[in-house]
Amino acid sequence: MAAEMNERRELVLKLVVQEFIENPLTPVASELLVRKYGMNVSSATIRNEMAVLEDLGYLTHSHTSAGRVPTDAGYRYYVENLMERTPLSATEQRTIRHQFYQVRSELDQWIQLAGAVLARTAQNASVVTQPRAYQARFKHLELIAIHDTTVLMVLVLHDGTIRQQTFVLESARSQDELSRGASRINERCLDAAVAKIEELFQQDRALPMPLFDELEQHVLELVVKAMRQLEEQVNSQIHSDGLIEMLNQPEFAQVERVRQVLTMLQGGRGLSPLIPRALASNGVQVVIGGEHSRDEMREYSVVLSRYGITGEVVGVLGVIGPTRMAYPRTISTVRYISTVMSDLLGDLYGSESNRS
Repeated sequence: MAAEMNERRELVLKLVVQEFIENPLTPVASELLVRKYGMNVSSATIRNEMAVLEDLGYLTHSHTSAGRVPTDAGYRYYVENLMERTPLSATEQRTIRHQFYQVRSELDQWIQLAGAVLARTAQNASVVTQPRAYQARFKHLELIAIHDTTVLMVLVLHDGTIRQQTFVLESARSQDELSRGASRINERCLDAAVAKIEELFQQDRALPMPLFDELEQHVLELVVKAMRQLEEQVNSQIHSDGLIEMLNQPEFAQVERVRQVLTMLQGGRGLSPLIPRALASNGVQVVIGGEHSRDEMREYSVVLSRYGITGEVVGVLGVIGPTRMAYPRTISTVRYISTVMSDLLGDLYGSESNRS
């Protein structure tokens, strides 16, 4: 698809995206582009180029208007190939850093301030997760026979967290057998992080004579799953700000869209799957409209970046808004706030080499 683009079509697409970001209530007409940007071709020529861009999937139009608007694919092409990457002004950068350094010793205030600055600067809702290095560590396990083949697993972690889960065996086991199995697991998994337990489990399964029997292997699978779920839950708690800024966008004139946004930001359901992806990536991540895995997110774009100290404490911050988002300014804002937060955490933890 990209091979069919040429310089003029790229220019037309860029201008359509920029115009629609600024004036979302009006599809972009060819006559406007020719007049406003002094293009040395006729409006008919620009209409033809718009038709080609529509065939390529980058533009679309309603039946009631001759103007075009960008599609998700059009925004993606713009972000990756056409967008001018301009940083925040020196004045804005100084102002933002000054705000943070006024509360430099208060981590909770950094989180709140990051959300507020992101929302105000990008004019959309912000999301920030606490910087964390939470790692679940195994402390103790009990297996308790409840009835015939039903067993209660009680998992205790080092921070005092307790997880209980019942499961069903194919055949009954005595309480003595269950206790012996729990003792073997406790002996080998004491103080272990989830990755170590998973490694132990995989290595044991590969042995000609495994140390763990079928019951113990199943329990280890449940332990690994429970510990990973807890890590994801703790490391994905989301602070949000900027609801007013977001609702000022014309896309949210309808009450149903407002209700949808409130549910999304308060519950974090649509955003939570994006957090692990951002934590595992370098640089700014942009997810546009239909690229989301969840249906309720497909009318929104999200710009996220990891921040913190690699290997110690990391979090995620970013902006969510309609697909008609001011991508250059939003990306620059997210990138800069990520740098500021990483620097602050580096000062707090005394680390220079592994800042995200």
